[in-house]
Amino acid sequence: MKIITTTEDLADVCADYAKVDFVTVDTEFLRESTFWPILCLIQLAREGDECIIDPLAEGIDLAPFYKLMADESVVKVFHAARQDIEIFVHQNGQVPTPIFDTQVAAMVCGYGDSVGYAQLAQKIAGANIDKSSRFTDWSRRPLSDKQLDYALADVTHLRDIYKSLRDDLARKKRSHWLDEEMAVLEAVETYDLPVEQAWTRLKMRVRKSRDLAVMQAVAEWREKEARSRDIPRGRILKDDGVYEVAQQHPKNETDLARFRAVPGGFAKSRHAKGLLDAVANALALPDDQLPHVPRPTRSPEGTGAATELLKVLLKVVCEENQVASKIIATADDLEKIAADDNADVAALTGWRRELFGAQALDLKRGDLALSFEDRRIAVVELE
Repeated sequence: MKIITTTEDLADVCADYAKVDFVTVDTEFLRESTFWPILCLIQLAREGDECIIDPLAEGIDLAPFYKLMADESVVKVFHAARQDIEIFVHQNGQVPTPIFDTQVAAMVCGYGDSVGYAQLAQKIAGANIDKSSRFTDWSRRPLSDKQLDYALADVTHLRDIYKSLRDDLARKKRSHWLDEEMAVLEAVETYDLPVEQAWTRLKMRVRKSRDLAVMQAVAEWREKEARSRDIPRGRILKDDGVYEVAQQHPKNETDLARFRAVPGGFAKSRHAKGLLDAVANALALPDDQLPHVPRPTRSPEGTGAATELLKVLLKVVCEENQVASKIIATADDLEKIAADDNADVAALTGWRRELFGAQALDLKRGDLALSFEDRRIAVVELE
């Protein structure tokens, strides 16, 4: 097992790997007690070779690795790439390119929605992944051979998975189906949400513009605090605490101390002033500067039934074409299509429209029908 602990060895390996068509990449990291993930291992493989890079080794400079990640002549293969790439963007400010995400490719090739690496390794490479080391503290040294073998398996089997999916996509003429998804993964903006947009991460919603202004201000304050102190957002203030503050508009420490969702003692901490200042600034906004609270739109009568028909059609289309439904349309997309033939959804553009969107509109217009024949649902074209 090759473990890279020096910049010189890393440069040699990366120069060698830059000569091939593709490399497979994975990482192990920790983020339980920090805002920014701590990069603990990088696993890298090419045809006939694999290695582990130790980012925690004393004196190592990862510049040769990031140079390889930026080499456009080498495809970088990940499985479920977002978290790995987020780390690289934070450390180096760049997204690897070009990218091939095997989880997305597997959806296009009919392996199901968000299929896991272990499933693909078993189905494609015939490998059974031992998951007993998945809860390892990857920052500890030394790591056992069993732990290192587990980490390395995430890139060794990925080689066969990539080649199989790549060939399957070419055979089915679906390679271009991945372009839109890979473009999102290759955009720096995907991994660097502005602090003023931090409130969009919250699942809770408010109904009043003033409450939304407070929520936005407090979420931005929390984001800045978490980043500057490098601790998880929830260690600053949990989501339900942000929501309670947004609704109750505390003016002082006494108000804060009464809130159930605010940790005991927080009101008297030095950080409380920043929160209260954020609330005060939001409360001071003139009415004409308050954010707009989008009102839920009422779907036209009959939309519910149309949505159910579209769900059936989507299931039929996906089964016939061996593609995961998640990559074509969500339940929300189907509701929008049911309500509006010109809905702004991906399912009505590009290859998705050819595969499903056009038929969805035909079904709405009565040019298609669904029938039940031989215990199967069939799509029938009407004259």
